[in-house]
Order: sequence, then structure tokens, then C-alpha cells
Amino acid sequence: MIRAVERIGLKALRAFDPETAHALALRALAAMPGPGPVTTPRLACSVWGMAFANPVGIAAGFDKNAEAVRGALRIGAGFIEIGAVTPRPQQGNPRPRLFRLPQDRAVINRFGFNNDGMEAVATRLAAARAGSGPRGIVGVNLGANKDSPDRAADFAAVLRRFAGLVEFFTVNVSSPNTEKLRDLQGRAALDTLLADCLAVRDEAAPGAAVLLKIAPDLDAGGLEDVAEICLARGVDGLIATNSTLSRVGLHGPHAGESGGLSGGPLLSRSTHVLRELRRLTGGAVPLVGVGGIASAEDAYAKIRAGACLLQLYTAMVYEGASLPGRIARDLDALLARDGFASVADAVGVDV
Repeated sequence: MIRAVERIGLKALRAFDPETAHALALRALAAMPGPGPVTTPRLACSVWGMAFANPVGIAAGFDKNAEAVRGALRIGAGFIEIGAVTPRPQQGNPRPRLFRLPQDRAVINRFGFNNDGMEAVATRLAAARAGSGPRGIVGVNLGANKDSPDRAADFAAVLRRFAGLVEFFTVNVSSPNTEKLRDLQGRAALDTLLADCLAVRDEAAPGAAVLLKIAPDLDAGGLEDVAEICLARGVDGLIATNSTLSRVGLHGPHAGESGGLSGGPLLSRSTHVLRELRRLTGGAVPLVGVGGIASAEDAYAKIRAGACLLQLYTAMVYEGASLPGRIARDLDALLARDGFASVADAVGVDV
């Protein structure tokens, strides 16, 4: 019955342009009742000394402005990452900037870090976390203003502002929609940026985790550099991956739009990057698998490739808000089928 109502709602949302539909979905999610994160002894996991009810989270970009944090945790997800958040409010790129590719179960976006700015978002998040209902685990994706003369300083400013409000911080140098942002993935620039962010974390938010989110388009040498720097600096985790600039094999009228592609076509590439990072780090750095997950089978493949945690976004556009909970329950069954007593036991078994 619930799925039938959800399908009707999804069909109704498709009558609106994608960005308007997403805003309406967030409003509905904010008010949606639910029991909280799905959990079982197999799904419960500990990463960075934090207890996750299950490994299925919601990726950054879904709730940029912390408008539906409590609702997201009520629908079954184990955690959520808000943002990206920049120091000052930012309108982002001109609309239209979000495009559905239903034939590919994908979307292309070129938002450009549109958000309400760190003061408004932090205030909203503080109110949400102080309320009743599941607290869950929340992270923030650190962004830089498009016109900033010092993007590293922007990352540090947002990190400092959210100290005490979140459990983890994600250094986002991999969005394809902010000019020259991906240049920060270069070895020297990345090493300096991570050193600065870790120093601010140690001062302002000891105990919180600092993660790095990378692009799926890095070559083998780029992945080796990332792994070496993260190991040397003691970065707490890696998120693999952000959206891609590739357009191989796409269908439909919006396939040629500029921006980052996410969803089904990203699954294979992002899982390959995940597997390589697991190999390069020797399992010493916890990995978060994101990119193309639409089922428990996809989630399980990423765990077996090295992911301790997972994140969804695009598949929810097509499958609805109940997807994180459904994936968590089905993942529990897959782990039981193969004789794993916990998620941790299955991490990296195929590498």
C-alpha cells in the first residue's frame, strides 16, 4: 500500500520540472513520519568510532540546506550528508540546471553549489538536531564560494562553523560544476588543503571525521596520489565517487547537457574506483561507496569492493524516499544468505 502511494506521488512529481519536483519532495520528506533508521545486528556497524544503525546513507546534494534532516533519518537511512555548504549564500548557476534521463535512470546537474550559506544552514541544522526523533549521524559537505580568492580558507571556515553540529566533514574537491575546483585534486594543492582542514578539525572539532570526496574521472596516477596523501595525512575516509563528466552510452534528449552525470551509468566506474582505492590503501582508510546504487545488489557489490558505508541520491528520484530503508532490509538478507555476521565481515572480500 505504501509503495503504491509512493508511485502515485512520483508520477505526480514528474509533471514538474526536476528542480521544482525536488523542492516539493524535500518538503514532503520533512513532514514524513517513520520509525527511524532500519537496523539489525548484521547491519549495525562502527566506523570512526561512531555507531551506524546501518551503512545506507543519503549523499550530499539531496538536502543542501538541512531542510529535511529529521525526515531523512525517519525513512530508514543510517546517516545523511548535507550540503555542499559555502561560507556565503550562493545562487548557483542559471536554471534550468537539473535534467532527468529516465532511459538511463540518471540525472545531469550543474547546480554550482547553490545553498543558503553556512550561517542559515547551521542554524537550521542545530534546531533540527535539538528536536525529538532519531538523531542519527550527520555530516556536512564543505564547499567554496565561486568568487572566493581562497577556496581552502572557505573549506576551513565552513568546517569551523559546523563544529559540534555534525559527526563528519567532507572536503569536496570533485564537483564538476565549480570552475577549477577539481584542480584541488592535484597532489600539491590537495596535500596542503587536507593539512589545513585537519588542523582546523583538531582545534575546533576533535573527534569528528574528515573525509575526502573524489571524482570518478581520475586516472590511475591520480588515484595513487590521492591514496598516498590520505594515508600520509591521516585522512579519516574517502568517498568514491562524485558525479562524472563522461557521457558514454547515454540516451534521450538531455544526454548532451553540461554538468555532472549521476545514477545508473556511474555504477561500474565508481565501483572500479572504489576497488582501486581499497587496493591502494590496503584497507587502512574507510571508504564510502556512492554512485549508481539503486538496489541492495548494487550496495552489496560496493561493500564487497571495499565500502564500509554507502550513499544514495539519484535512484531516489526514480524509486522514492522509501529506497534507503528497502535497500537496508534487502542488504541484511543478502548478508545472511552468504553467511556474514556483519557488514564489516563482507567489506572488501572481492578485492
